[in-house]
Amino acid sequence: MTVDMQQLGRQAKAASKRLSQFDTAAKNKALHAIAGAIDANSAAILEANAADMEDGRAAGLTSALLDRLNLARRLDGVTSDARSVAELPDPVGEEFDAQTLPNGLKIRKRRTPIGVLGVIYESRPNVTVDVATLALKTGNAVILRGGSETLRSNLALIDTIQQALASVGFPKHAVQLIPDQDRRYVAELLKLSDYVDMIIPRGGNRLHTFCRENSTIPVITGGIGICHLYVDATADQDTAVTIVQNAKVQRPSVCNALDTLLVQESIAEAFIPRVIERLTQDGVEFHVDEQAGAVVDAADNVKPAGAGDWDIEWLDLILGIRVVPDFDAALAHINEHSTAHSDGILTSDPALMERFLNEVDSAAVYVNASTRFTDGGQLGLGAEIAVSTQKLHARGPMALEALTTYKWLIVGEGHTRP
Repeated sequence: MTVDMQQLGRQAKAASKRLSQFDTAAKNKALHAIAGAIDANSAAILEANAADMEDGRAAGLTSALLDRLNLARRLDGVTSDARSVAELPDPVGEEFDAQTLPNGLKIRKRRTPIGVLGVIYESRPNVTVDVATLALKTGNAVILRGGSETLRSNLALIDTIQQALASVGFPKHAVQLIPDQDRRYVAELLKLSDYVDMIIPRGGNRLHTFCRENSTIPVITGGIGICHLYVDATADQDTAVTIVQNAKVQRPSVCNALDTLLVQESIAEAFIPRVIERLTQDGVEFHVDEQAGAVVDAADNVKPAGAGDWDIEWLDLILGIRVVPDFDAALAHINEHSTAHSDGILTSDPALMERFLNEVDSAAVYVNASTRFTDGGQLGLGAEIAVSTQKLHARGPMALEALTTYKWLIVGEGHTRP
């Protein structure tokens, strides 16, 4: 199949112009239509997903990737999330920073859609609906490029979404999928600067690097999480074990799951065996440094950490454990190995809490809490399109407001510049 990327771009741009004509009520109607259409077509969508799952198992996809791919347990949640987005406040049209200048000029800013988004993602067909609904709520058109392992699922979802849009008078090209998995189309998407206004990659480090190095369009990078928790000597150990378990086990295949546990050496002998005992029950494998290995019994699931283990986003039931002499050593490790996603400290020392909050420059910085809260829904945003680990223009979970820009509105009464 040959895909005309210029045509996709032109269609998306034209659709984005039409989207500006729809008010909040109309956009919400479209989101409910999408949710209803997915419910009505669930059998066909799940059949397509089952075929993707079968191919994924045959191709040897890991359990973590298969979990991301599986819609069987998530489709009801997908439609529920679409309806939830309809209930969120619409940021488009919001006005702020109004003032009257000394010369009488009245100025204010108004939120507007970014325009056309290009979103590249892997393994998660639910992202197809998440991105589509968030884009539509904010008046943006979107061109999607999913992973090869999700093609059947995504084609079924896009067909359903486009039918729903047409049924309520919306342009179906507001949501488009690149239907061919040839990687050259990713490169072409990154060059569609005449039509696409922002690129959002959701995948591994290689994808992010490729997008940064090859795009002529602004790129929002993030979603790669090598996440840390540092357990200080003053931490409540019962609470700390529970937090560590939640951060690692609650859903290990996502970017905010814990990857490396740093333990202050004075409590290592008491604390690390407790963590290993608790998390072994969940099937966790441990990669430990020499000091951590010295305080635990030999076991099949406890292995010496390799030199590169501190730079791996595991996305699986694997946890690195390293013993550090003090707070400064923990901070140095985080500064060297963190991807600036989600990092936390477990402590009862107020001074260390404040130092950690001030000195760790990650998108989400935690005190006495699981890293699993780095999520738009969990942090009160209602939903998210991605987690940004860069500093412009959005950082952390990106929800509706992050999909808007603004324009200056200047009103005068015959003003001229002296």
